[in-house]
Amino acid sequence: MTATVSPSPTPEAEDPLSPSALRLSLAPAGPAPALLDGAWWPRSRDLMSELPALTAALESRWGRITRVAVNPTHWPVVPRKVPVAGHVVNVGWFLAEQDPHELLLLSYRRGRWNLLVVPPGTDPVSAAWLMAAASRAQGTSTASRLMEEATRRRTADETDQGEEAVWDSEGGHQARYRTTPPRTPVVTAATPSRPRGT
Repeated sequence: MTATVSPSPTPEAEDPLSPSALRLSLAPAGPAPALLDGAWWPRSRDLMSELPALTAALESRWGRITRVAVNPTHWPVVPRKVPVAGHVVNVGWFLAEQDPHELLLLSYRRGRWNLLVVPPGTDPVSAAWLMAAASRAQGTSTASRLMEEATRRRTADETDQGEEAVWDSEGGHQARYRTTPPRTPVVTAATPSRPRGT
C-alpha cells in the first residue's frame, strides 16, 4: 500500500512506486481555512534533493514559491537557497515558532501554506492515514497532534496484534471449541400422564 495522493492525476502520481513519484496530498479549497493545507511524504531528510520536486509541483497550483521555512529539529542540514525550475527558493528556519512536523511555503502573490511532513521512514499504513488526516477540509489538528494520534493508533494496532498472537499461540478460537461441547438441540418427549394414586 502506498500513500501517493494527488488532487489531479499527473504522470508522476500514476505510479506511486516510482522513485520519482511525489508523495503529496492537498486539502480541497474551502471557505474556512484549515490549520494544514495537506501533507508531504519526502523520501529523505535532504532538503536540497527533496524541495525542488515539491515546489515545482506546487507552483502550477499556488504560484511561484519564493520561500520555505522549516523547524530544524528533523532536518540535519537547512540550505539557505534551493534552485527550483529556473529560480531560487529561499529557505529559512524557526525553532520555537514552528511546529517541528510542518513545512511552511510562501508565495509573494498568493499567500502561505502549511504542510504536514510525514517522516520518510513512516510505514505506509500510518503515512496514508496521516496524509488523509492532514488533507481534510477545515481540519483543526496541528501537525504535531496528528503525529501523536498516528503514534497512538500504531501502538493500539501493535497491542491488538500482540494480544492476537498470544491468543493464537495458546490455541485461540480452536481451544474454545475443544473445551466447549458443541451445542445440540435438546429434544424432549412427552411422557404419558399417570392417573393419580396409581
